[in-house]
Amino acid sequence: MPLNLPDKLPAIEILKKEHIFVMDDLRSSTQDIRPLKILILNLMPLKITTETDLIRLLSNSPLQIEIEFLGLSTHTPKNTPIEHLMSFYTKFSKIKSAYYDGMIITGAPVEMMPFEEVKYWNELTNILDWARKHVTSTFYICWGAQAALYHFFGINKFPLEKKLFGVFSHTINDPSFPLFRGFDDEFYAPHSRHTTINADEISLHPELTILSESEEAGVYIICSRGGREFYVTGHSEYSPLTLHNEYTRDMKKGMNNVTIPVNYYRDNDPKKPPMVQWRSHANLLYINWLNYFVYQATPFNINKIELLGEL
Repeated sequence: MPLNLPDKLPAIEILKKEHIFVMDDLRSSTQDIRPLKILILNLMPLKITTETDLIRLLSNSPLQIEIEFLGLSTHTPKNTPIEHLMSFYTKFSKIKSAYYDGMIITGAPVEMMPFEEVKYWNELTNILDWARKHVTSTFYICWGAQAALYHFFGINKFPLEKKLFGVFSHTINDPSFPLFRGFDDEFYAPHSRHTTINADEISLHPELTILSESEEAGVYIICSRGGREFYVTGHSEYSPLTLHNEYTRDMKKGMNNVTIPVNYYRDNDPKKPPMVQWRSHANLLYINWLNYFVYQATPFNINKIELLGEL
């Protein structure tokens, strides 16, 4: 089934060239199907790139999905045209009485700052609290996961001695958990961060379950509330060239201690193309989330989400 996207969203033309079936609001309104409503709070600086990456993964589900983008009132991004934000992003004040089947909250380039010093922290925590009653299942990514874990459980992030940067191997703690249906015993995912969370601190909270870990990258996926919340410390949504673009950007800036992304370039040579090892598992991750924790868990009457309680 196709994705229902706002008319003229830049990602549409990009994805059509990849033979991904998308349609605009006008066409979708003629179909007698209730699509899953997915809200995306995009905190990444290159918003159009992140939009395209997430839509690409969400498109592989057979479910019909309607996507809406949420912006912050207390922060104006510097790297995205204001016209784009005004055309495609909704403010929280306009949707706070609405309900959504699923929500994705991305990472943000503020991980070295204390949470309370982030300019939009108060607005973000209001959204986090709101999502617990208005969303069937929420998928937190990277700094978004750290922020939610800190807000809900007081779990801190810690600086790493050097940036965790590259593609790392992960294992699954419970292979029978539906999120990992179809996964191999070992799978890969990209990471790009300067901070981490401590597994021992997470284990002090019986409400949290560590589902996947990596010897090199640490905790990868955490679950709470029976699948109503997932915290993912890496970036399975990254396109093949995202780490390359980040590496070349940092090199051009002359930043100190810039390292080559681990397990990324062929023969570890930046002059050679990257070797994509995470695409199939990234697609499975999002398909399984949509199927088992959004579609199969959400009520047909979306206004009854608040009555779900634990899944």
